[in-house]
Amino acid sequence: MGEKIECAKCTKVVCNSRAFLKGPSNCPTKVKAEVVKQALAEYDNPEVREFARQASIQEFECYMNLPEGLTTRNPRVEEVAQFAKKMGYKKLGIAFCGGLTAEAKTLTTILENRGFDIVSVVCKTGGIPKERIGITEEQKIAGPGRWETMCSPITQAEILNSEGTEFNILVGLCVGHDSLFFKYSQAPVTALVAKDRVFGHNPAMGLYQAGAYYRKLLRKESLDS
Repeated sequence: MGEKIECAKCTKVVCNSRAFLKGPSNCPTKVKAEVVKQALAEYDNPEVREFARQASIQEFECYMNLPEGLTTRNPRVEEVAQFAKKMGYKKLGIAFCGGLTAEAKTLTTILENRGFDIVSVVCKTGGIPKERIGITEEQKIAGPGRWETMCSPITQAEILNSEGTEFNILVGLCVGHDSLFFKYSQAPVTALVAKDRVFGHNPAMGLYQAGAYYRKLLRKESLDS
């Protein structure tokens, strides 16, 4: 297998410069050159190339060069609308968690005001009981003996597929549920909101606080524990 790829631990970051071949011995730019070449070939697909080109333009447009220096200009929700417009998409899908209904409604208003046709589907669509996937009474959030509808991201994806959405936006689906949605969605997907029940849907806060109030996140455990 060769050396382990660990970009997150890199102490000599050179991939953002012309000196990329001077990186550490396990730099993927060097040791995974064939994989890089194969991946790059995908951009020869006109559809993929245009998607990537517009994404890079979107990145560029999120900054302004002011006298006092480079500064940011667009929140992510603005980026989503701008990117969808750049791509010429007309029909957008929103897959959202029922706990973020208000956010999904606001997002719908924002996007409809920009002229998009919006289809939105909540996670509990289908009314399927959790027992369908093997959840026991003891594993119900509300407790034993209560009805609980399962989240069905596959249903959400398939409904949006059936509606012919061109670009789907994920709003607060649970960890794992979001993965299934990504897997089954036929249209490209972007995540607008990542659910974090503790940090108000700002999961990066867990990283920022890992060395402070939430340092318990850095505890060591085995995969078997």
